[in-house]
Amino acid sequence: MLLKDRTIVVTGGNSGIGEAIVLAAAREGANVVIDYVAHPDEAAALVQRIEQVGGRAVGIQADVSKSKDLHAMVRKAVDAFGRLDVLVNNAGIENRTGLLDTTEADFEKVMAVNMKSAFFGSQAAAKQFIAQGGGGLIINISSVHEDWPMPGNIAYCVSKGGIRMLTRTAAVELGEHGIRMINVAPGAVSTPINASTEADPEKMKRLDAAIPLGRMADADEIADVVVFLASGKAGYMTATTVTVDGGITQGSVGL
Repeated sequence: MLLKDRTIVVTGGNSGIGEAIVLAAAREGANVVIDYVAHPDEAAALVQRIEQVGGRAVGIQADVSKSKDLHAMVRKAVDAFGRLDVLVNNAGIENRTGLLDTTEADFEKVMAVNMKSAFFGSQAAAKQFIAQGGGGLIINISSVHEDWPMPGNIAYCVSKGGIRMLTRTAAVELGEHGIRMINVAPGAVSTPINASTEADPEKMKRLDAAIPLGRMADADEIADVVVFLASGKAGYMTATTVTVDGGITQGSVGL
């Protein structure tokens, strides 16, 4: 198994891409810590699913916008499994507003969940990696919108652009400690965050037409990339982004 005995923390791990990562990592032998902020019943059910097939998992209710909760999340991993090997900063939200209609509260909420959580979660994980020795890995679930504008969703794009520079800069800073940081940038993925789009046949028709592979990704397809990166088989990768978008950012309407 690719992740046997490795301990992985996944923020926002009880739904969407996070849930898919949790299940994929558990199937590969990882000890999994599932962070959630709401729906504790879903997190408990996920832990039970993993344990029923012989895996090891625990849940923790932690608000990733608060540094103290992020440190508690790291401590939970160490207390439950003895060490931390991989942090996946997956939690994220969007509000679908543009520059002219985004309120200060809207902006601060998106930045706190998407950007601040990744910054201070990475800090907490890196300090644990250094304390225990042997390096470590931080994977940020970014987005193609770290680089590709999405008018009408500006705070989200700004937060993901920040994740891109966090990854590039922190990875350079942490390299001497054997700590790596990598972004995974999905395109359109079938998750609850895209439920409104999936419910609109006309929007889906336009979206599918814009993707060279002709469809949205399943969350499992993103999770498989995360497992590969966490396995050690990409051990020379750091300070970069792996784009998993079906080609949407390279699409062209032609002439």
